[in-house]
Amino acid sequence: MKNVDIVKWIATAIQLIGYGLTGLNIVPWNVFAFFIGIVLWFLVGYMWKDKAIMVVHIGAFIAIFAGYLSS
Repeated sequence: MKNVDIVKWIATAIQLIGYGLTGLNIVPWNVFAFFIGIVLWFLVGYMWKDKAIMVVHIGAFIAIFAGYLSS
């Protein structure tokens, strides 16, 4: 398994944990999980040289960070 595949699956698992924590209303741990998942998915985009993945995760980071600051 390639390094990018390992990062991709770890990021996916962490994102799913974030969704579960959100569903259970466990805050701010859900936000922290999303931050980690977003950073890892951004890294995957970088490793793949996929600008679309990087841009969408920059947007997600900004949105979640702004929401976290306003709460």
